[in-house]
Amino acid sequence: ITPTRPSRTRRSTHARMQVAASAPRTTIAPAKVARATRRAPRVPVACRASSTDDRDVGTSFADRCGRLAASTLTAAALLAAPIGPAHARLEGVNNPQMLPPGPPQEVLDVAGYLTKGEIARLTTEVRNLEKDTGYKLRVLAQAYPKTPGLAVKDYWNVDDDTVVFVADPGLGNILNFSVGHNVDLEVPPSFWTRLSGKYGTKFYWQENGEEASISNAVSAIDTCFREDPGKLKCQKVQGELGEEPSSGKFGKAWFGS
Repeated sequence: ITPTRPSRTRRSTHARMQVAASAPRTTIAPAKVARATRRAPRVPVACRASSTDDRDVGTSFADRCGRLAASTLTAAALLAAPIGPAHARLEGVNNPQMLPPGPPQEVLDVAGYLTKGEIARLTTEVRNLEKDTGYKLRVLAQAYPKTPGLAVKDYWNVDDDTVVFVADPGLGNILNFSVGHNVDLEVPPSFWTRLSGKYGTKFYWQENGEEASISNAVSAIDTCFREDPGKLKCQKVQGELGEEPSSGKFGKAWFGS
């Protein structure tokens, strides 16, 4: 049997394979790979705990998030990085003239929801919380569009250790939060959702008043921040009478606990 010659097509294919095998390979430097795969920096989640019942206000969750971002601290203003749905939003408000003169106040009520005595009590609680834990809780009670809005960013020196609590019934759920990155690492996101669902619903603040919603929310945040780190941290929303231990109006302030 006479052996057959390889066809021209097979020889040319074999030659091409040899050339390809001998050609130097091009590799991507590790630094380039790292830059290509690096994630964008994590940003605080604004309006994470907005109303869970769209029927209350006739708007979608996305619209409420847009309104909160426009009327208070947008993520773009906090970290220069826009978040949230891409749709038309109301123009952001920036009214530094609505800020009180003198040293920054931790609790601002430009809507008249709180009594002077309650403002003083909440201010003391917030200051003690910052002194004991290092976390800054700042409270802004507003009625959009009457709000200092973006001006509070510099006024309060908002950073990664800051939680800005915006109380605005016009957003459906009165409890809305902008959570700093370091706080977000310690406090589970579900805490803000449960807190909003307990004290922030339209039914709750209409039955008990805006002051009760704000005061109980501050109390619950105070208690949460003081708990030991771990899986059980901030698993229970506290604040009202009978839910010991509580660090708010019905807790240590009254009973010395």
